[in-house]
Amino acid sequence: MKEKLTRMILDAARCVFANGGAPSADFPDVVVDEPRIGAHGDFSTNIAMVMASALKVKARKMAEAVVAHFSDPEGIVQKIEIAGPGFINFFIDPSAWFQVVRSVCREDVRFGASDIGRGRRIQIEFVSSNPTGPLHVGHGRGAAVGDSLANILSFCGYQVEKEYYINDSGRQIHTLGRSLFLRLKELCGEPVAFPPDCYQGDYIRELAFQMKDRYQPSFCWEKNGNPEYPHSEPEMIARCARYAAGTILEGMRKDLETFGVTFDRWFSEQSLYDSGAVDALIAFFRDRKIIYEKDGALWFKTTDFGDEKDRVVVKKDGQPTYFASDIAYHKDKFDRGFDRIINVWGADHHGYIQRIAASIEASGHGRDRFDVILVQLVNLLRDGKPVAMSTRAGEFVTLRDVIDEVGADAARFIFLTRHYDSPLEFDLELAKRQSNENPVYYVQYVHARISSIVGKAGKRGVDAASLDERAIESLKEPEELALIKAMSRYPETVKSSAV
Repeated sequence: MKEKLTRMILDAARCVFANGGAPSADFPDVVVDEPRIGAHGDFSTNIAMVMASALKVKARKMAEAVVAHFSDPEGIVQKIEIAGPGFINFFIDPSAWFQVVRSVCREDVRFGASDIGRGRRIQIEFVSSNPTGPLHVGHGRGAAVGDSLANILSFCGYQVEKEYYINDSGRQIHTLGRSLFLRLKELCGEPVAFPPDCYQGDYIRELAFQMKDRYQPSFCWEKNGNPEYPHSEPEMIARCARYAAGTILEGMRKDLETFGVTFDRWFSEQSLYDSGAVDALIAFFRDRKIIYEKDGALWFKTTDFGDEKDRVVVKKDGQPTYFASDIAYHKDKFDRGFDRIINVWGADHHGYIQRIAASIEASGHGRDRFDVILVQLVNLLRDGKPVAMSTRAGEFVTLRDVIDEVGADAARFIFLTRHYDSPLEFDLELAKRQSNENPVYYVQYVHARISSIVGKAGKRGVDAASLDERAIESLKEPEELALIKAMSRYPETVKSSAV
C-alpha cells in the first residue's frame, strides 16, 4: 500500500513540475510514513516542503498543487488533508486494505518475498569460532544474526551462500594440541605442571580420556630415548591438535544444527597453506611492492589503502600472521564470483575491518562490496545475576547448555530481541518463565491461540486458501483493520532489512 501510494504521490509531483514549466526533478528526501496520531490519516508525506524548498515557493501552496494533480485510478484514497506547514495526509479507503488479505491468502509463506536481489550472489561468513573449545552464548548470538540475515536475503531474491571459516592453523591450534598432550601425560601417570596459557576446561580432560581409550598404546611418545615410544613430543602435540580440533569442530557442527543453523561450506584456513595460496599471494604483493621487508619481517602497506598503519604478514621467525591467511581467504571469496561478501564478527574485531578492506582493495576489488556486521557481547544472567565466563579458564556456559535448558527456538528469539550492535542480557531463568514478562512465552502463547483458531476453522470447513469476497469484506472492525495494516507493513520491513 505504501509503495503504491508513494508512486502516485511522485507522479503528482512530476506533473506539478511539468505544468509549472520547471525541469523534472528527483526527490531523494521525500518521506511517506505513517503518522503517530491516527487522526492524521494512514500516511503522510513531506513532499510539498521538499518541492517548495527547491522552487522557492510556499509549502502549503505547493501541497495544494500536488493534491490537485493527484490521480488515484484504483480509488484507494478516501480523503486527503493538508496540515501544518505543508504536510499532506492520506486516509485510505477501508476496502482498499482488503487487497492485503487477498495477497496473504494467495502468497501464503511467500507473502513479503521480493526479487530486489535479482539473483546477485552474496556470501555470508559467520560464527567461524576457533575449534579450541565448545561454542558459547556469544557465538550463539552471531549464529542467530548470520542465519537470519541469510534467510532474509534469500527471501529477497539474492543467491546466498553461508560459510564457516575454520581457524585450524596457527598458535591457538598448537596450544590446543599442547593442552591435550599434557592432559594425556597426566592420565599416563606422569607429573605435569599445567601452564596457565593452556586451555583449562574440563573438555580437554574429556578429550584426553577419549584419545587414550581410542588410540592407546599407539600414541606413546619418547621417554629418555626408549624405542618403546616411537613418537616425539612435537609429533604428539601435532597429533593431539588434529584430534582435538576435529572432535571439537564436529561438536560445533552438531550444536549449530540443533540450533537450526547449517552451512553451505566449511572452509579450512589450513587449506590455504596446503594449496600454496598464501605463499603465492605474498609473492604477488611483493612483486607489486605492496608487501615489503622491514626489521626481518614482511609488512603489508595497508596505509596506502586508508589503514592507520602497515601490518605484519610474516613475522621475524618466518611464521605467517593470521592477517596473511585472511588476505588469501578474502581474495578467494571474490575469485569464487561473489558480488558481495558479508562477515559477521564479534565486536572485538572492530579494529580488524580496515585492514581487511585495505587488502580487498589491494587485490583489485571494491571495498564497497565488503560489509561487516559487528555483534555485541551477550551478558548471561541467571535470575538477574551475572554468570561468569572465561573460555581459556574453561568457565563458561556453552551454547549447547543454553539450548538444552531453554530450547533452540527460545534462544534464537532472545538473541534477536535486541539489535546486534547493542549488548544483550540473556536471563536463563526468565527465558523459561511462563509469564508475559518473558517475550518468548508471550509469542508462543499467541501462536498457540492462533493455531487453535485455525484448527477450529478447519473443522468447520473454513479454508484460508479459499476465502470468498464476502468473508474478506466482513473485516470492518477497527481492530481487524489495524491488524491488516500491520500485515501490510511486513513486505516493507523485509525489504528494508535486506538493504
